[in-house]
Amino acid sequence: MRYLLAVVLLLPSSLLLGQESAASPSGPDKPGIADELNKLRAAIGQQQKQVDEQQKRMAEQQKLMDQQREQIIREQQEIERLQKQIMGLATDHTAPRLVDATLKTLPEHNSAPQSDSDKVKESPLSFRIGGMDFTPGGFVEFENVFRTTNSGSIITTNFGTIPFSNTTQGHLTEDRITGQFSRLNLKVTGKLGANDITGFAEVDFNGNDAGNAFVTGNSHTLRERLFWVDLKRHNWEILGGQTWSMVTPNRRGLSPVPSDLAITYDEDGNVQVGIPYTRAAEFRVIYHPNDHFAAGLAIENPEQFTGSGAGEVTFPNAFNAQLAGQFNPNNANNTTPNVAPDVIPKIAYDTELSGRHFHVEALGLLTTIKTATLAPVAGASFQSNAKVGASGGAAMNFELARNFRVLANALYGSGSGHYIIGLGPNAVVRPDGSPSLVHGGTGLIGLEYQPISKDQFGFYYGAAYFQRNAFLDTSAGAKPNTIIGFGGLGSANTNNRTIQQPTFDWTHTFWRNPQYGAIQFISQTSYVTRSPWFVAAGAPKNAHLVMVYTTMRYVLP
Repeated sequence: MRYLLAVVLLLPSSLLLGQESAASPSGPDKPGIADELNKLRAAIGQQQKQVDEQQKRMAEQQKLMDQQREQIIREQQEIERLQKQIMGLATDHTAPRLVDATLKTLPEHNSAPQSDSDKVKESPLSFRIGGMDFTPGGFVEFENVFRTTNSGSIITTNFGTIPFSNTTQGHLTEDRITGQFSRLNLKVTGKLGANDITGFAEVDFNGNDAGNAFVTGNSHTLRERLFWVDLKRHNWEILGGQTWSMVTPNRRGLSPVPSDLAITYDEDGNVQVGIPYTRAAEFRVIYHPNDHFAAGLAIENPEQFTGSGAGEVTFPNAFNAQLAGQFNPNNANNTTPNVAPDVIPKIAYDTELSGRHFHVEALGLLTTIKTATLAPVAGASFQSNAKVGASGGAAMNFELARNFRVLANALYGSGSGHYIIGLGPNAVVRPDGSPSLVHGGTGLIGLEYQPISKDQFGFYYGAAYFQRNAFLDTSAGAKPNTIIGFGGLGSANTNNRTIQQPTFDWTHTFWRNPQYGAIQFISQTSYVTRSPWFVAAGAPKNAHLVMVYTTMRYVLP
């Protein structure tokens, strides 16, 4: 019993001693544990440094990604701007569809290599012969033209002969459906050494039709619109062939390309009152000192013109028969004996103002009129007389806001009537047989707006004016008190003092694909009025009409 009691008393003490021994390491082992703890702390500190460096690199990468994202956004905005520019080119009915040049400037986001089948070609219709690239273009259209009076026109309005309300034609409307304004063109480009060569040809079916054209076959006559070759070498450029005249206002530079001309969105084959133009044989030389300026000089086919209306100019009685073949009256003489080419100097300046295009230009025009007459008296000799006419003009266009442009042009001087859409004469003839030039002018102001990629609108107001130039006929055989020339007392109502035309245009693109072309709806609504110099008692003071063009068009890619 005593032994059992001793064991019971000694057992807790042994357990306490055992626990104390286990909890208290021996002296030599304590430094090893401290080293392990220090190493662990050092490893944790090193890992923290690595984490900090990784976070820093991640922040730098995030910053780089943000910069790349901003760059992509800017490039996408540039793509949208260029796409709208392409749409503007495709909807301009005068443009030869030079979309390929704009597509080259689009930035590429995908750096992965593409196969030839994946790349968008400049034009699906392009082909190559030798060292030259050939690109067809143009459009096919279905067009309806309605006018409130019978002007005797189809798609090309004769603004100067709109009928008055006191005539039967003034009480007839006219409506015409046609496809003859469809157009085909061919651009040829190539490079020979330092020379960049461009050729351009354009045709439509608006030639001189036979009288039965609309009866059975509707076989409209193919006609030459443009046919020129342009060569650029360093700062110099020369062009020869049939082109838009240098008097035609430009949208940029002195380019002959139709899309670079400021000739409105109109559907009318005669463009718009207020736009001076011809398409004629021309040779021009242009110098480009830098990217902003261009200066050129052109010599162009002239025309001694006396108006597009019957009886627009009255010649002296003594020389009437002699002068008939020396001028082109009523667009009826294509063998006029012109004495010299017209000379046209022109300078243009282009720049970007706050990222928006600005263009301004100025031009001159020199033209010569010559007559030869023989007085109907015994012993008389031939008399030759010449007069030189001078005109000046200017034009500008500026993008005031995004896709909102204002444009204006003007031309005024003597002898320039046939450049004013043939709405007035270049000259008349005095009683002594010598020529006298008619002063005339034309101008236009317009607004163009493209709110979305599929729609563009244009509003234009244009006018033309011709000054009276009349004399009392004192030549041999003249009746007493007979007035000759243009715009005199008793003159025909084709002697127009002013012609005015406000116009509203709308173009809507239903569908477009760079490989397949585009489908568009185009409309033009115009009000045209003309006022003659002389109005007989009881006659209306002016003639006017409303005309509406509606067109469905397929544009070749």
